Amino acid sequence: MAIRDVDIGDASLRVESQGDGPPVVMHPSLGRWSRDFDSLAAAIVKAGFNAFSIDPRGIGESSAPLEVTTLQSCADDVLAVIGALGLQSVHLIGHAFGNRVMRQVASNRHDLVRSIVLLGAGGRVHGDQEARTAVGRCFELDLPDVERLQAVETAFFAPGNDPRVWTDGWFPIAKDAQQQALVGADPTQWWLGGIAPMLIVQGLQDRAAPPENGRQLQRKRVAPTELVEINGAGHALLPEQPDIIATNVASFLRRVERAGEGL
Repeated sequence: MAIRDVDIGDASLRVESQGDGPPVVMHPSLGRWSRDFDSLAAAIVKAGFNAFSIDPRGIGESSAPLEVTTLQSCADDVLAVIGALGLQSVHLIGHAFGNRVMRQVASNRHDLVRSIVLLGAGGRVHGDQEARTAVGRCFELDLPDVERLQAVETAFFAPGNDPRVWTDGWFPIAKDAQQQALVGADPTQWWLGGIAPMLIVQGLQDRAAPPENGRQLQRKRVAPTELVEINGAGHALLPEQPDIIATNVASFLRRVERAGEGL
């Protein structure tokens, strides 16, 4: 495993990489760190890929956010990391907010993106108000632990799943900047996520990004698009059903690579 601070000009972003093979670049959820991908990254490496997890601006050791953050500027950061590392023909994975960023990347650079995986895809069908309010409370770090944990459970976890695994990893300044990016984003510029093959993974108990989002996206896309719906998972997904997600993602990536070899 290698940890490096990647200079992208006006910022430095912390990137963790491991493995050898075709590159897979990952962007985490709203205001969260790349450690959320640890289990998935290990599975991807085992499947023969090189996993790169990015901490966006305002997360961990990465530079502070821009004064004005847009979805395009977030995508530009990802593209700058890819360029700085000399990566080509990349697979993208984005979780929650991160999949909107990766859809913008894929929409901009058809020539660069080999495939794209969306975990907890939203953007069209809104979550319920209680869950949306709870998302904001997750970042109120001065709340009593019991109250904040309840917010994490409401916003991100299916009933019966333990939210304590997400006690840490919340970055309010990054969250504010990323939410600013969503306000001005034009869905027509990013929602379809380009023309590369896509895997959509949705939790059936996701209250923040209801599963109908994935169904609508699959119906609208012309490019090959697979949809996996997982029972017993909310918006967090990764800590809730890690084995199911890892199996589906690794299988998808291998299929895309095999299809490319036959061209």
